Amino acid sequence: MTIGVFDSGVGGLSVLRHIRMMLPDVRLIYVADSAHVPYGDKTAHYIEQRSIALTRFLVKQGAKAIVVACNTATAAAAQTLRREFNLPVIGMEPAVKPAVSATKSGVVGVLATTGTLKSARFSALLERHAKDIEIITHGCPGLVEQVELGDLEGQKTRQLIERYTEPLLLQGADTLILGCTHYPFLAPLIRDVAGSHIELIDTGEAVARQLQRRLLAELPDTQPGDGTAHFFTSKDAQAASLILSKLWGSPIEARKLPMEFA
Repeated sequence: MTIGVFDSGVGGLSVLRHIRMMLPDVRLIYVADSAHVPYGDKTAHYIEQRSIALTRFLVKQGAKAIVVACNTATAAAAQTLRREFNLPVIGMEPAVKPAVSATKSGVVGVLATTGTLKSARFSALLERHAKDIEIITHGCPGLVEQVELGDLEGQKTRQLIERYTEPLLLQGADTLILGCTHYPFLAPLIRDVAGSHIELIDTGEAVARQLQRRLLAELPDTQPGDGTAHFFTSKDAQAASLILSKLWGSPIEARKLPMEFA
């Protein structure tokens, strides 16, 4: 069993680690589309075309299911991928429902990319789950780029987090949704800035559970796999290997995507 996972960059590793914990035997192929990061300031059409190209590559590598480990790409392209490809496609969803359950103050803050916050999918989530809860959103330009650089605790990263969390906290938010897969890597710094009493909601585990359910329901007879993980990037492979290794917690040798997919 081979599972394909892609993100605009390295952030989807926060989802991949949950998939690996839940499905230790599957073969994983991860694509960091870092030559095109961030997706948050791209048009929906651009993101859709990148998502189709990356999915074609993953299917060519033998993927039997695709995880779109990016909130912005999920909003822009998940439905198209489900129409174009005859296999399970699992996307991300900002964790509004668990955040609404977690908050005690009745105020939930959302840290996300501009693309996610503007999407119809996100608006529908708020309409469905947040009727009696105040939801305050804040776009976070620059945070994705800091994670892409591997700067998880530097002064610039701290200043960005202070700027984006302060208005949410001042309005009473006691729960923050990490609405981008890059942001869980910043969770320790966000807790340091916002306070340990603030609840941080990450959706990676829920996505891994959904993937597991879909595989059992739709591909029950497929052999498990060899438990390996393979990494590709649309950017410089050597530079990507350093950042991926830092975030994954063990050495990674990334390969460059073939030109027709990069």
